Amino acid sequence: MDPLQMKIKAAAAALEHVGDGMRLGIGTGSTANEFVRLLAERVAGGLKIIGVPTSERTARLCLELGVPLQSLDECPELDLTIDGADEVDGALSLIKGGGGALLREKIVAAASKRMIVIADETKTVDTLGAFKLPIEVNIFGLAATRLAVEAAARRLGLSGEIVVRASGDGPFTTDGGHYILDASFGRIPDAGALAQALNDIPGVVEHGLFIGIATLAIIAGPQGVRVMTPQ
Repeated sequence: MDPLQMKIKAAAAALEHVGDGMRLGIGTGSTANEFVRLLAERVAGGLKIIGVPTSERTARLCLELGVPLQSLDECPELDLTIDGADEVDGALSLIKGGGGALLREKIVAAASKRMIVIADETKTVDTLGAFKLPIEVNIFGLAATRLAVEAAARRLGLSGEIVVRASGDGPFTTDGGHYILDASFGRIPDAGALAQALNDIPGVVEHGLFIGIATLAIIAGPQGVRVMTPQ
């Protein structure tokens, strides 16, 4: 089973958790895109849902495929969010934000009763941190914010390159008009402590550590699909 097939299998398994009349948060990324395509087929067959997208890219794909959408302001309480992840550990702590939508993804997930993560088995880890940690930051005071992030990391025994994410000839800009710092910390022994330290930095808008948010993970591999619950 190639990586695309694994993503489709995980997305199909997650779709089984979607019921008629649900208010559904719809994630961003390559695996979430496969979920949208399968969801659109169900909608065309009569499934009634309200979708709330986590990015402009997801919104465009949903509208192209006929998935009905509302904004989170129009539908502020959701039954379920289904989204991908860049890393997931045994406690269902996540690193997200490789696609740059982490702020909206976290807001939508937090507005949901449940969050299901869909991923292929290459995204599972014992300890978070092999994937660069995205940190969404305000453009104002960027240099000062990066220094504060470096200092917070040092206090926790973490180090590594922290760079502004680029896109084309300039910095990548999120849907919210912010920049992203990608932090190559490597292994993060205490993700909760790092999350709190980043939350305390004024210039940090949000970070890609999703802790205590996911309720279920559907992981696809060559041997099939397995379900993970928090350990």
